[in-house]
Amino acid sequence: MRVVLAGGGTAGHIEPALALADALRRLDPSVQITCLGTERGLETRLVPARGYELELVPAVPLPRAITPQLLTVPGRLAGAISTAAGIMDRVRADVLVGFGGYVATPAYLAARRRGVPIVVHEANPRPGLANRLGARLTDHVFTGHPDTPLPKAEHVGIPLRREIAELDRLSAGDKARSWFGLEADLPTLLVTGGSQGARSLNRAALGAAAALRRAGVQVLHIIGPKNTLEEEPPPGDPQYVVLQYVDRMDLAYAAADLALCRSGAITCAELTAVGLPAAYVPLPHGNGEQRLNAEPIAAAGGGLLVDDAELTPEWIVANVLPILSDPERVVTMSEAASRMGRKEADTALARRVLQIAAQGRA
Repeated sequence: MRVVLAGGGTAGHIEPALALADALRRLDPSVQITCLGTERGLETRLVPARGYELELVPAVPLPRAITPQLLTVPGRLAGAISTAAGIMDRVRADVLVGFGGYVATPAYLAARRRGVPIVVHEANPRPGLANRLGARLTDHVFTGHPDTPLPKAEHVGIPLRREIAELDRLSAGDKARSWFGLEADLPTLLVTGGSQGARSLNRAALGAAAALRRAGVQVLHIIGPKNTLEEEPPPGDPQYVVLQYVDRMDLAYAAADLALCRSGAITCAELTAVGLPAAYVPLPHGNGEQRLNAEPIAAAGGGLLVDDAELTPEWIVANVLPILSDPERVVTMSEAASRMGRKEADTALARRVLQIAAQGRA
């Protein structure tokens, strides 16, 4: 079986594709997997690091308004489609699975041209342009959110890495805290703005550092690889550990009792899968999808929701500290978050992909 995966640009497109790739290999070790990406995306680093073949397609950003750039799109898109079609011919693709992003549009159109079955996975409650197009070309549409408005969509959840989906936070907690130099028996706050970090979260958390320390709360703060702190937290106990990037997010989740974070689709899926409650701070830009990701979790009691403009050190002291100071409330919120999680989305989607590919071969 030969599967082509198209999802690039951001971790939100790449990580579900790689989680699916891992699940396909578990179900059928003989499956051949080729990932499509562009040279400008994170896939150039993430895909080879996970041991998968990466083929590059020219990036064709689609303008969202009528601009002179729009006139250049047809020619560039035609070239990208031809490149993607050539790759599918060379690997003799049995199925294409698209996750959105720049590479998905030419991949969908190339698959349609070659008669390759198309599978679309949309992680967000508001689908992007590429997946809205892809959904018109196939009957096989799967979503990470139950209310995503795509035709013929089936809600399966978001494929996650096994080290996240299978994480037992309670049994791994002591090891995880030791890994980061934290105490085993203190309430712990994880602060993360996602793969790139978030300056507003960084500022608010650092501003609350003294109050958190006085309350006996330790902090694991991931500021993002391109961010620096204007002021370092003073040394002392409890610990306030600052890191630019963490490869082992499973250990970061296991170390924490509560997270302060953005509410991207992957973050919400991972936190609910591991049962970690959070104070969600939706990205204030874009189409509002991050708020839609977090609202059901907050409504179910698995987290808090606060606007980026309202996130201040004072808000953290007034809303986060009371939770971390109440172990019973932490447990209740953890259970509520866990009930919202889907741990087996990768396997469920992989089974469907292999089935669709086999039907296409018949």
